Amino acid sequence: MGEQTMLKGDRAVAHSVLSAQPDVVSAYPITPQTGIVEKLSEMDANGDLRGQFLKVDSEFNAASSCIGASGAGARVFSATSSQGLKLMSEPLFTASGMRLPLVLAVANRSLSGPLSIWNDHTDAFAERDGGMIQFFAEDVQEAVDNILMAYRVAEDPEISLPALANLDGYILTHVKEPVEVPTEEETAEYLPKRDPHATLDPKDPKTMGAFARPEHWTETRFAVHDALLRSKETIGDAVEEFADQFGRDYGLEWGGLLETYGPEDAEIALLGLGSIVGTMRDVADDHPASVKVVKPRVIRPYPEEALREALAGVESVGVLTKEVSPGHQGTLAAELKSALYGSGHNPAIHSSVLGLAGRDVTKGDISDIIDEIVDATTAGPSTGVISEEDWPQLKRDMLPDEVTH
Repeated sequence: MGEQTMLKGDRAVAHSVLSAQPDVVSAYPITPQTGIVEKLSEMDANGDLRGQFLKVDSEFNAASSCIGASGAGARVFSATSSQGLKLMSEPLFTASGMRLPLVLAVANRSLSGPLSIWNDHTDAFAERDGGMIQFFAEDVQEAVDNILMAYRVAEDPEISLPALANLDGYILTHVKEPVEVPTEEETAEYLPKRDPHATLDPKDPKTMGAFARPEHWTETRFAVHDALLRSKETIGDAVEEFADQFGRDYGLEWGGLLETYGPEDAEIALLGLGSIVGTMRDVADDHPASVKVVKPRVIRPYPEEALREALAGVESVGVLTKEVSPGHQGTLAAELKSALYGSGHNPAIHSSVLGLAGRDVTKGDISDIIDEIVDATTAGPSTGVISEEDWPQLKRDMLPDEVTH
């Protein structure tokens, strides 16, 4: 284990990327991720980054140049946020279909409109169906470590897919925390050199990213789906070997796909993504009810089996989510219902949409949610479904007249 250093989250992530020595870094600045590529640019100017740093004119070109470099066998990196991720969306879907292992740090931020530069998870969930692995970090150390694990899984020749290492914008990018940053030698021991299954080489011509007729497209998409499902085991191996080398355990009990905190026999569980989980742990410790906290580390691949096991015996689950699929409900809650209902265990699932666009989530907010769940649980047997989704921070007096909630 190395020494801890006080670093801002964006700087710490840049140091983690440097330890992996990507062959190509291509990025375009956007708040709040700019500090990551700004630091990498400084490292390039100082001669510490031995690869090529490409200053491009948009996020679309950042992702596209990473595709070209990855197709030629290079290890690549980019970083973005919010609208930048949307501008990358088309080439990222392409990278997935081409089975190219791009690694991106995504400083999660709300999507317009209205314009906001603050944190939530709407940008990451908008890319949910793109065929990309998606990690989420609770703190700066996990954000640093997820970069290396993302490379390890994405570059596995049996997986070979893009990976997004999500960290909450501002909350983690702009906070200083004590963090251990792996050295280049330590990362080289953990992360083997990339061994691509195919590369673009004029001496051995190949076609990549070709036009696909209906006779072939379905099989191409199924291959991406199958690789994502298989990546669960690869993530488990990557997390286990990371723990062996660096001494930091990210849910080995659950195959590295999620972490749990609190009493195993709790009747109530809270589930959330990213930095909010730290506050959830504090509230669970202080609340008189017995509450377990469940933190998925990935949303793709979806940790369905691990969640069923971790939530076995729980009567009620409160899902605290910083996103919503307008016209339906929070996707994190909807996917949990899909995983649990029909499995023979149907706990009540209460979805709370909160923390959108940086609105503060206090310990009191979370404690109130637990109180409501406790009241509903003690009032009678679970019906299996809570139909109403709550927006506990909604200021109804600010809503336009036509909204009749």
